[in-house]
Amino acid sequence: MSAPSRKYDRRSIAATLLFIEGGVVLALGAWMVVLGFTHENREILPLLGVVLFCIVGGLGLIQCGRGYKDGKNYGKAPAVLANLIALGVVKYQFEGAVYYLAIPIGILAVSTLFMVLTIASRENKAA
Repeated sequence: MSAPSRKYDRRSIAATLLFIEGGVVLALGAWMVVLGFTHENREILPLLGVVLFCIVGGLGLIQCGRGYKDGKNYGKAPAVLANLIALGVVKYQFEGAVYYLAIPIGILAVSTLFMVLTIASRENKAA
């Protein structure tokens, strides 16, 4: 397998992982909208803030994935930042004993970080 094809494979894997993360964040936002309608005790402004953050974050991760898929460089730093934030969320989920959410999010964040940082490292060595 030649070096360009391996580079393409890593980029497509990173793009797929970012698309999955973006979808998860958008699904979380949709779930928060459902909870806003079904629960009696709700604060509208914080709920709107969370939903807007989910929409912007999910679409941002999807755009980062598109950047990786197209071979562009604009998705690198936001992808790393989003996954470092996700690891912070995982820490608090572990402290709250919400393991069924913390473990999958942690696996996804670590694998995406690994792919993104591996790609950045290889591209920096090639330049």
